[in-house]
Amino acid sequence: MKAMIFAAGLGTRLRPLTNDRPKALVEVNGMPLLEINIRRLIHFGVREIIINTHHFAEKIEAFLDSRDRFGIRIVTSHEVEKPLETGGGLKKAAWFFDDGQPFIVCNADILSSIDVKKMYDTHLQSDAIATYAIQQRDTSRYMLHDTEGVLCGWMNTKTKHVRMGRLAADTHMYSFSCFHVIHPEMLKTALEADFFSMIDWYLAICGTHKIMGYRHDDDLWCDVGKPETLVEAEELVKQLVF
Repeated sequence: MKAMIFAAGLGTRLRPLTNDRPKALVEVNGMPLLEINIRRLIHFGVREIIINTHHFAEKIEAFLDSRDRFGIRIVTSHEVEKPLETGGGLKKAAWFFDDGQPFIVCNADILSSIDVKKMYDTHLQSDAIATYAIQQRDTSRYMLHDTEGVLCGWMNTKTKHVRMGRLAADTHMYSFSCFHVIHPEMLKTALEADFFSMIDWYLAICGTHKIMGYRHDDDLWCDVGKPETLVEAEELVKQLVF
């Protein structure tokens, strides 16, 4: 299996920890976030990974070299002028996914006990062009799904802004968990812009392409975006299998 890890973010919310390193190399229990996610992907059978970089990109390269690239094929996709967001980052790295097989996508700063292989196998049994992880978790922005779990839209509960891409008689709200399994055919539907998010991409095509939510309500999940979330992350990592 192949995978992509998003690691190009500036990490401004994690300052001062990111004053001298990229967010992906902030440590939890002595291990960089990037390493935790790489080791998790390897545990689930991934053997080729592309990582997008921008902020302190040279430090990510040096880190990968210091670990002998974890004994697998790991390459980087450097975003020179500015981070291209998640969707734009995947669009730029599309060349890597040339074997016709679905691939995994995740964020370096998201930690979870989700069974990625189980999610991958679930995707293979569907006719969806993409499957992404969702949870019943409190947030202000929700993905909207029909009764079959198909993506229909998105809603911000604070601003009351709603974006619909597919009609549905009834919708259910779930939190986006930032883990994906994507068929390479989806890469042909990328937006014309260079800078856009995965959610923008999904909402743009969900009216014509089936995109499924994969529920993992019982799994641990943490967005390591602020210094105060590091304590939660430390407890979560103790329960992960590598």
